[in-house]
Amino acid sequence: MKSILWKSADKLRGSLDAASYKHFVLGLVFLKYVSAAMSDKRAQLEAELRQEGGWSEEDILVTLEERREYTGAGIFYVPPSARWESILEQAAVRVEGQTLGEAIDAAMRAIEAQNPALKKTLPKIYASGQVDEERLSGLVRLLDRLVFQEQLGEDGRRKGARDIMGEVYEYFLAEFALKEGRKGGEYFTPESVVQLLVEVLEPQQGERVYDPACGSGGMFVQAEKFIETHGGNPLNVSVYGQELNQTTWQLAHMNLAIHGIEANLGDEPADTFRNDQHAGLKADVVMANPPFNISDWGGELLGMDRRWVYGAPPVGNANYAWLQHMISKLAPSGRAGVVLANGSMSSKQSGEGDIRRGMVEDDLVMCMIALPGQLFRSTPIPACLWFLAEGKGKHSGWVRGRGGEVLFIDAQEMGALKKGSRTLKELREHEIHRVGETVRAWRGAEGAAAYEDVPGFCASVTLDVIAEHDYMLMPGRYVGTAEPEVDPEAEPVEAKIARLTELLREQFAASERLAKVVDEQLGRV
Repeated sequence: MKSILWKSADKLRGSLDAASYKHFVLGLVFLKYVSAAMSDKRAQLEAELRQEGGWSEEDILVTLEERREYTGAGIFYVPPSARWESILEQAAVRVEGQTLGEAIDAAMRAIEAQNPALKKTLPKIYASGQVDEERLSGLVRLLDRLVFQEQLGEDGRRKGARDIMGEVYEYFLAEFALKEGRKGGEYFTPESVVQLLVEVLEPQQGERVYDPACGSGGMFVQAEKFIETHGGNPLNVSVYGQELNQTTWQLAHMNLAIHGIEANLGDEPADTFRNDQHAGLKADVVMANPPFNISDWGGELLGMDRRWVYGAPPVGNANYAWLQHMISKLAPSGRAGVVLANGSMSSKQSGEGDIRRGMVEDDLVMCMIALPGQLFRSTPIPACLWFLAEGKGKHSGWVRGRGGEVLFIDAQEMGALKKGSRTLKELREHEIHRVGETVRAWRGAEGAAAYEDVPGFCASVTLDVIAEHDYMLMPGRYVGTAEPEVDPEAEPVEAKIARLTELLREQFAASERLAKVVDEQLGRV
C-alpha cells in the first residue's frame, strides 16, 4: 500500500523538484491523519453519550464539537471547515471564490489556531501556484485511499491508526530523501543507522533525550520504539531537539505529532551553536547525525566558547564543535552517540588532534564503530559512530569497570544491499543486534554475556595503547584481522598433499603411455 501510494504521488509531481514537493505531500498526509484520529474519537464519544442516555440530539452535537473532549485525550482538534472530508469535497467540486490551494492553507491555519502545540509548524504553501489545481486535486484524491484501520503487524503486535500513519510518514520521508540525494541527508538518517545508535545507547523511560541536529525527528521515533519494545512507557520520556532549517523543523513537528511524541524543539528554528534553544539542559541520552565536515558553521563568531573545554574547534570544520557541544549537554552518567565522517577519528588539522587527545585522556570516549560504506545516499564519505559516556568506569555509572578503556568495533564488512537498490546498503537486524550485545557485554550490563575480544571485529583497548598510536581512533588499528575459518570436515593438509602427489604421478604415467602410442602411429605413417 505504501509503495503504491508513493509511486502514484511521485507521478503527480510533474516538474516540481522533490525538495519542494515533499512539503505538499507530507502536509496533506498529516491533515488526513489528524482528521481521521478526531473522527475515530468522535465516533467513540457519540457511542458513549448515546449509551449513557439522557442526552438530546442538540446536546450531543454540541458536546461532539467541544475541543477539550479531544485535546484532553491527546488528539488534535480539527475545526469542521478544516477536516479532510471538507477538503476532499473541495477537490471534487470546486467552490466558487476559493481555490483548493486556498482552502488547504486555510485549513492549516485553522488547525494551528486550535492547537497551540502546532503553532508555526504546518505548511501554508498550497495556494503558491507551485502545484497546479489539477495535480493538487489528484493528490488529495490519491491520499484519500489511506486507511487507518487497526492491523496485525509482522511481529504479531496490533498496530493502530497512529502506528500505520507513522509508518506511511516515515516511508514517504525516506523516499523523498532518496529522490533528493545529498540534500535529503540534511533531514533524514538511514533507519538502520538510527537503529544501531539507539541499540547501543538504550534510552529508558523517564530519561531526557536530546538531538542538537534533529532533522525530521527520526532519532526520537526510534528511541520511542526501542523503549516500547523493551516494555517501557514511551510517553514517559522528555524529548528535546533543535533544527536550523525552517521547513525541516516543521517536518519534525508533524512527524513527532503523528507518532504521539511530545517534544520541545525550541521556540523557533535556530542555529545550535549560536542560539542554543536548550541552554540549561543536561540530558541522559544525546544522539545526532549532524552535517559532515561542515565548514560554514560560524566558529569565527564564537571564539573561546565555554563549551570548548578541550580547545576551540577549527573554523573550517564543525566536527569537534558538535562533539564538544554534546559533551556539554551530558548529565552525570549520561551517554551520547554521534555520526561523523571517518576523518574525525584521525584528523590533526587546526588542533583537532589535541581536542581528541583531551577527550580520550578524560575518559569520555566509550566506543568507536567503523561503519560499512554505501549506507548514506547523501554522501560518499565513509562514516563512523562515536559513543561518549560521562562517569565511565564508576560502579554506579552506565559503563561499569571499564575506566581507562575504549571499545573498538569494526563493522565495515557488515550490511547488505537494500531491496531494489544496486548501490545503497543497510545494516541487517542480526548485525545491529550483534553490535548492541557486544557493547552491553563490554559495559557490564545486567544479564549480558561476558565480554571477549574478537579478532577482526572488536577489541577493548587501554588509554596507554591508544596514546602509543597517537590518539588515532580508527577501529582497524586495534581489532586486528579475523582468524580464518576452519572447516571441521576439511581434508588435513598433509593428506591432501600426499593425495595430489599420487594423482600427479598417475597423470604423468598416463601421459607417457599416450606419448608412446602417438609415436608408434607416426612411425607407421
